[in-house]
Amino acid sequence: MDIFEGLNPAQVAAVEHTTGPLLIMAGAGSGKTKVLTCKIANLLAQGVAPYNILAITFTNKAATEMRERVDRMIGPKAKDVWLSTFHAFCARFLRREIEALEGYKHNFVIYDSSDSQTVIKTCLRELNLDEKQYTPNSIQAAISNAKNTLQGPRAFEQSADNFFKEKVSDVYKLYQKKLRANNALDFDDLLMITVVLLEEHQDICAKYQARFKYIMVDEYQDTNGAQYQLTKLLAAQHHNLCVVGDADQSIYGWRGADIRNIMDFEKDYPEVQTIKLEQNYRSTKTILAAANAVIENNIDRKPKELWTENAGGEKITSYLANDERDEAQFIATTVMKQKTIFNSSFGDIAILYRTNAQSRVLEEGFMRAGIPYTMVGGLKFYDRKEIKDIHAYLRVIFNPADTVSLMRIINVPKRGLGDATIAKMNEFAAMNDMTLFDVVSNPAQVPGLTARVKKPLEIFAEFVFKMMAYQDNLSVHDLIDRVMNESGYIAELESEKKPENETRLENLKELLSVAKDFEKGDEIPNLENFLSQVALVSDIDNANLEEDRVTFMTLHSAKGLEFPIVFIAGMEEGLFPHSRTLMNESELEEERRACYVGITRAERKLYLTNARGRMIYGHTVSYPQSRFLSEIPEEYMERLVVRQNAYGFANSSVVQQRGYGSAFRPSVQMQQASGHGTITTPVMQQTGTAIRPDTNVNWHVGDKAKHGKWGTGTVVSVRGSGEEVELKIAFPGQGIKGLMQKYAPISKE
Repeated sequence: MDIFEGLNPAQVAAVEHTTGPLLIMAGAGSGKTKVLTCKIANLLAQGVAPYNILAITFTNKAATEMRERVDRMIGPKAKDVWLSTFHAFCARFLRREIEALEGYKHNFVIYDSSDSQTVIKTCLRELNLDEKQYTPNSIQAAISNAKNTLQGPRAFEQSADNFFKEKVSDVYKLYQKKLRANNALDFDDLLMITVVLLEEHQDICAKYQARFKYIMVDEYQDTNGAQYQLTKLLAAQHHNLCVVGDADQSIYGWRGADIRNIMDFEKDYPEVQTIKLEQNYRSTKTILAAANAVIENNIDRKPKELWTENAGGEKITSYLANDERDEAQFIATTVMKQKTIFNSSFGDIAILYRTNAQSRVLEEGFMRAGIPYTMVGGLKFYDRKEIKDIHAYLRVIFNPADTVSLMRIINVPKRGLGDATIAKMNEFAAMNDMTLFDVVSNPAQVPGLTARVKKPLEIFAEFVFKMMAYQDNLSVHDLIDRVMNESGYIAELESEKKPENETRLENLKELLSVAKDFEKGDEIPNLENFLSQVALVSDIDNANLEEDRVTFMTLHSAKGLEFPIVFIAGMEEGLFPHSRTLMNESELEEERRACYVGITRAERKLYLTNARGRMIYGHTVSYPQSRFLSEIPEEYMERLVVRQNAYGFANSSVVQQRGYGSAFRPSVQMQQASGHGTITTPVMQQTGTAIRPDTNVNWHVGDKAKHGKWGTGTVVSVRGSGEEVELKIAFPGQGIKGLMQKYAPISKE
């Protein structure tokens, strides 16, 4: 096949380049994977031996996709190309060469995070260090960071400038000693030990430098210090190093990625040729113009401007909601309109947000609307361990006979109860026709239990009884707050300084927002009704869903993906950009790059939402709109805002508001709107063969209704009035469908 078929001039130039260093600045949606694939195919077609080519990607999925493409283009000989992730390459290399280092054998094992923590805990015990003061997670993170910057135990010891680092240094030295004794490497060792081996054994280094005549590295902006040094060592002889990346999409600095690696590539290799891939094949002109306008506000970047031959496309819709519930309702309603009016697939739609905690309200809105969705890069809010744990506490407080919930939390946080002890209590309960909680609250009657386990059981039972007494006197959110704190759950999470625990603490604070929202509802605000509401939400969530589902994910998880329709929620200062970045210019620029990534995920339609106020971690806050919204020129925007009535509550419809300017504030007239009279909803434009709903039609049981997708059916039920008419229509071969008249693409026959 023609390797150059379908390539634009810049892509052709990148594929044809074979000698010397090459920097490919590949914008979002510019076809970089295709370029890398064609570049490998071109080298093979020119007679380069496949084992002389090394191609590095950042995910196994990307490596597999690239290999399949090359195989289709070139055939079987492509299988000898070294094409893998950094860590997979290092493991393969070390299997062959690690015995050059004293103390290691080629049959080493690779420890995962859990294995590493086990070794670290052993080290802490041997060094008489308290795990509460020096948590295994914090020690592990410090050692990992050291290895990613190529600091071995000796270098780390020399740089230790405080008491904590000195203790980490002691653990680090013993930890590495034990790894060697076990002939084991942890995940970070794969990179560091490879670099150490290449630096200390020039003969081995020269062998691989001679072998890999052509080296390609994808997503170069995401490399850390060890990956940078490894690449530099391997390319030192031939300098045929091609790196592909986009500094504007560097969003993993918090994970160790160093944007300097790509920004300074031209300094490292003065003879470099730089090629920009700026033609975008993904998005409309409007979406690209908005993305360019936002990213141009970053100072630390290489000039680049995406362009496309695609259509101009629709304006970007920006919606100012009253609060997070209104925001979720707008998104869910708009998704349903896209589905019913424009025949969009749910799978074409993505909902993006800055933090996982934002997903809770959005999920509930989708549950109420019956819209199927899936989560990427995180669990659904009510399926997260910390949320399930606290719900289990609440269920035991409400119903002590709930043994399933009690078993979940009997040793959470840790109370020193082993499996044998718990099994003995369960056995005693079964033999004496007692509930497990009866046994927990009377441990003295169980034969064989030691005083060491009886004491924590008595303390736990006392805590549950105390919370039972509180449930009738405290609000639900106050009860939850006491449960989280007095059980020791919060303290245990705070004692372990690791990123996932920070996320768990944020989610628990968000649970307080759930409770406060519940207390504002129509139900009697007691524990019984709260648990019932949560159970109903979870039941809907667990219903069988179609494969066609809306995708929920954080902006960081969305990297490398694309969707026809994208919503970015929570466009507010303090939320996005995140509050912890507001005083740091480099971190703010990374937040802006995350916004750029989010915008460029959209192919044809983009929605940006923010709220006048929202509940965050149990507190009501009012943030100004995100600076990123203000950076998009008005000519590309359609501004929508919910109208407020005299009592401060939002009406269900929205009005179009033009001319906000960069400040994006509702007009005085809008703020003072009384809510009386007619409100005009922006009309959705008809596209393709979709049928525009006619809300003036009066429907009756027995009427024939024509649907754009399901054909002609018979109306079997009519409920509601005005714009809230709900129809149930029996379609031959399709079953009975429930449709809202104001959204459904139906006409009367």
